[in-house]
Amino acid sequence: MTNLRIGVPSKGRLAEVAEGLLKEAGLSFRRSDRTLFARCKELPVDVTFLRTDDIPVLCAEGAIDLGVTGADLVAESGVELISRLELGVGACRLAVCVPDSSPIRAASELNGRRIATSFPQVTARYLRGHGASAHLVTLSGSVEIMIALGVADAIVDLVETGSTLAANQLRVLDEIGSYETILVQNPTCRHRELADRVVRRLEGVVIARGYSLLEYNVPRAKLAEAERITPGFNSPTVSSLEDPAWCAVRVMVRRQEVIGIMERLETLGASAILETQINNCRL
Repeated sequence: MTNLRIGVPSKGRLAEVAEGLLKEAGLSFRRSDRTLFARCKELPVDVTFLRTDDIPVLCAEGAIDLGVTGADLVAESGVELISRLELGVGACRLAVCVPDSSPIRAASELNGRRIATSFPQVTARYLRGHGASAHLVTLSGSVEIMIALGVADAIVDLVETGSTLAANQLRVLDEIGSYETILVQNPTCRHRELADRVVRRLEGVVIARGYSLLEYNVPRAKLAEAERITPGFNSPTVSSLEDPAWCAVRVMVRRQEVIGIMERLETLGASAILETQINNCRL
């Protein structure tokens, strides 16, 4: 029987993210120049390097068992896949945008207009849902300048910070959806147990990236208040100190909330507050 195949982007920032994630999950491999495959040392797994846009279709067709790609590309492809894991990177919004000066205020007013996009299938479904029909100009890039070039009256494009829209004097008319990088699986995967094992490994890394381990000392009289600030994943670990009036707390907290939590604990009277990065976990 062939090995489990995981498809990852062959180049770009997402390629670096995917390869780093796999290696942190204990799937180490060496990619040689201009090769399409690499074999993992620890498990019967082959990594296949593909165009990001092709991964949803190739996964659905069974060429690969698992694939790392954008949820927006899965939606555009229209294929049937199982979404196994959100990877916590590449978050973006797909939005309908019009010029700041445009009189268009609702999706229904796009009827009969020209819309430039790299997502014609998603856009067509969105328009049908709003009772509109438009001429779609399908492009592979530089969508945001199509209005200035006179090619379109509106665009449907990915939006991250909104700075590109501002630079091109565009505003968001409506959001079609929010997407991020995900791990997808072929519905008829031949290696289900191994796939589950790989997903569990990757999940441990993804969760760990979102949390930090926070340790601090707090007066026992303030413990209940401290636990309300840091309730932990299930509950905090509390240890007695030599001084019976104090105790030590160890707890997982969301990494993006660490600074604010440390400030609140300090105000409460906690001391020796330490943050430790978590590389992997099982919860």
